[in-house]
Amino acid sequence: MIRRIGIIFIFLSILLAACSGKTTQQASPASPVAVTGERVIVAGGSYTDVSVNELQSMLAKKDFVFVNVHIPYEGDIANTDLSIPYDEIDQHLEQLPANKDAKIVLYCRSGRMSSIAAETLVGLGYTNVWSLKGGMVAWEQAGLPVEER
Repeated sequence: MIRRIGIIFIFLSILLAACSGKTTQQASPASPVAVTGERVIVAGGSYTDVSVNELQSMLAKKDFVFVNVHIPYEGDIANTDLSIPYDEIDQHLEQLPANKDAKIVLYCRSGRMSSIAAETLVGLGYTNVWSLKGGMVAWEQAGLPVEER
């Protein structure tokens, strides 16, 4: 019994140590990360989830509209172009590119709201929609800053 408790204690200690470690791998302009993303199939088509490192590479040579869809406002990632509530994105299409093939990258606090907004845009015929997987939480966990207005 004591041996079993000891093994459980060691396992939990290792697990706790692994969970408390902070990953700070960051892409730099000298070492860009290949952006492949993860395709997410939804009704009407698909969008692409990207990691923090992939988004950093994309931001280094920004060729997209960058939209914060989180409500309520909790900060922005640098170079954000627009803030549109995720549940109202279909009511603000005039702020987005008229060309439905234009690249649009969405993010929110955790990734949930941007996924909903991405699915909405795909359903409306947008074909080049991207979403930051894990949102600002993942961004901050990578040691990157979130700006206040």
